[in-house]
Amino acid sequence: MSELDNLLASREMILVAGSGGVGKTTIAAAMGIAAAQRQKGKILVLTVDPAKRLATALGLDEVGNTPVRIKPAVFKEAGVTVRGELWVAMLDTKAGWDELIRQHAPDAQVRDAVLANPLYQNITSRFVHSHDYLAMEQLHDLHATGDFDLVIVDTPPSRNALSILDAPSRMIDFFGSRLLRWLTVPYRSRLFTVASKPFYQIADRVLGSRFLQDIADFFVLFQAMEKGFVKRARAVEALLVDARTAFVVVTTLETAPSHEAKFLAQALLNRGMTLGAMVVNRVLPARLAANDAITGASALLEAGPELVEAVAEQLDDVSPKTVAAVLAQLAERFDDVALVASRETERRAELATFATTMLDVPWLTGDIHDIAGLGELAEHLRVDSVNG
Repeated sequence: MSELDNLLASREMILVAGSGGVGKTTIAAAMGIAAAQRQKGKILVLTVDPAKRLATALGLDEVGNTPVRIKPAVFKEAGVTVRGELWVAMLDTKAGWDELIRQHAPDAQVRDAVLANPLYQNITSRFVHSHDYLAMEQLHDLHATGDFDLVIVDTPPSRNALSILDAPSRMIDFFGSRLLRWLTVPYRSRLFTVASKPFYQIADRVLGSRFLQDIADFFVLFQAMEKGFVKRARAVEALLVDARTAFVVVTTLETAPSHEAKFLAQALLNRGMTLGAMVVNRVLPARLAANDAITGASALLEAGPELVEAVAEQLDDVSPKTVAAVLAQLAERFDDVALVASRETERRAELATFATTMLDVPWLTGDIHDIAGLGELAEHLRVDSVNG
């Protein structure tokens, strides 16, 4: 059993986090396949990827809020052997909010009034990082059902990777905010209603009929659901620090992503959350920075005709002159590659101080676009290091 297999077998929930563009969605899908290969249970990968790459990679035409199972025949055709079931769901923001309103509304009248409010869809699509909060809500629901043995969440793409961690507290803070109190004052104070009437009339003429009134109506109705939302948000916060939950931080060894990964890892530890592993994606082998590699590159610059002729003999329709030019270019540019590899080795060592488990993925040729590619990536995640 690799470190990856041990991690997946010991948790009920894995949240894959990191800055944008580091491969979170692909890594989450590969981890799902890795779990299905070793475990007999039901594994779910929940993604919020707006590009829907995960559905394409798994051979599905469409993925929605309802989990869909990847058929065994799809794995067989790709040459990937699995023991368990792999299911996939994609967060639908609109459907997610509708379901939340139905759950938390105190009665049918409030529920129907909120859903019918003309500003409901526009507001909720921009409300308190809705992708982040809905992902946490859906994670809670999936855990509560007990239908899946392991849930892997591809967290929302964000400029700030901490958004996913702070979503529940932002919801709690919103219900106690000055904004909500101000928007609902007209319904709690007759004096304010009289004083503000001219303002509302002017605003309606500028912004359109009943614009501010519709906003006030919506938030008054929303405030009626405060108890349910706050209770659930606190339950989600508890779930994030539960021993059965672990985070996997994905990064590359470029300057900005690695800096973000360190910041996120420290934030997880400060919040008492479990950092199960750190995945370092698109890594150059550390051996490229070794002395013998540098010596070998220098030797290429001084390569005599014997080496050039030997290489040319192994190639069809390539002249010794061309071979000599290519070898010279490789040797001259190797210093740049060795420097990058050396810097990556140093950054990886810095990241390793935050996580006991480091999983390296080398640069792979081509994009991963199917089950076979994800299976290959899962095997790379099982290897302790690409530096050997």
